[in-house]
Amino acid sequence: MKTIKIAGVPEHFNLPWHLCIENGEFEEAGIDLQWTDVPEGTGKMCQMLRDGETDIAVILTEGIVKDINAGNPSKIVQVYVESPLIWGIHVDAKSNYQSLSDLENTKVAISRMGSGSHLMAIVNAQNQGWKTNDLQFEIVNTIDGAVDALSGGKADYFMWEKFMTKPLVDNGTFRRIADCPTPWPCFVIAVRNEILEKHPHTIELILEIINTTTEEFKDIPSINRTLASRFNQKTEDIDAWLSQTQWSQTTISHETLNKIQNQLFDLSLIDKKSTFVEIVHGF
Repeated sequence: MKTIKIAGVPEHFNLPWHLCIENGEFEEAGIDLQWTDVPEGTGKMCQMLRDGETDIAVILTEGIVKDINAGNPSKIVQVYVESPLIWGIHVDAKSNYQSLSDLENTKVAISRMGSGSHLMAIVNAQNQGWKTNDLQFEIVNTIDGAVDALSGGKADYFMWEKFMTKPLVDNGTFRRIADCPTPWPCFVIAVRNEILEKHPHTIELILEIINTTTEEFKDIPSINRTLASRFNQKTEDIDAWLSQTQWSQTTISHETLNKIQNQLFDLSLIDKKSTFVEIVHGF
């Protein structure tokens, strides 16, 4: 049995991994795949890859591209979710903010620096024509931290995946005032270079197993009800999410990587652009 550590957010996107682990599919292939939920998100997972706390991360594309540029000794092996992530822009339900323009020059809650909520706040500001250098951040670590920050007036808005945040909109904690989709595929699978060098065959096997599941995922009987009960969602919201979510079984394209790096560079989030082979590992 080879032990491989993997990390990802505790969100509906990652149910295929849990099903494969629960069904013993990795075990059958001689792999003890040990999953860690990381509610803090991409910034924390980048740190875990650097520190060797995880071997694989299912991670936001823009976050890992930025961190590999900054020296993270890992590579992207594959796109995991091809469709964009729909970031909801949320305010406290009792606040006076009604439109996106009201949020210019206010403070944004983010999970941590370098996280998706941080990077996408800058992308959103650029989309709105705001001065990105003027953005103010409040680090809140998790979605629970964001609830506290917005209700306590420490921050004014918070960007997080629209459907995972919807229960907080439905129960009157947050109000969603706009959406901001990522302009690229949202999740990739990244692996530490040391693991790619030592266990390339094991990583290939893991990708084969997860790709078989994601290809057939939407056809699993009652998968919408399974997702709804596991993630405290309404079935109709899960149906809407499934209809716009597309998993991937292929590597990231040169064109997509260029687009991400160009945008990160233009926003001064990276100070150089790396080559394709410095960021991506192909099998």
